Amino acid sequence: MSVKIRLKRMGAKKRPYYRIVVMNSMSPRDGKAIEELGYYHPVEKQKQIKIKEDRMKDWISKGAILSDTVKMLLNKNNLNAKSQEV
Repeated sequence: MSVKIRLKRMGAKKRPYYRIVVMNSMSPRDGKAIEELGYYHPVEKQKQIKIKEDRMKDWISKGAILSDTVKMLLNKNNLNAKSQEV
């Protein structure tokens, strides 16, 4: 079972927000998550992102793979995903 850190879509039609979650890579996008690590609100006037960095580092050290979108979000918000990868 390979595990990925990726986005899970929530919210109403045309008002999305996303949870940053740890999931089995074979699970559907909105399926059951192993753990929720944070959230991302792209529609707000000032985009909000919050991540439990200690839990993310723990999952990465266990071999979890970051999705391309999560990597981009971390880099845009100066959370530096590359330094956290093993």
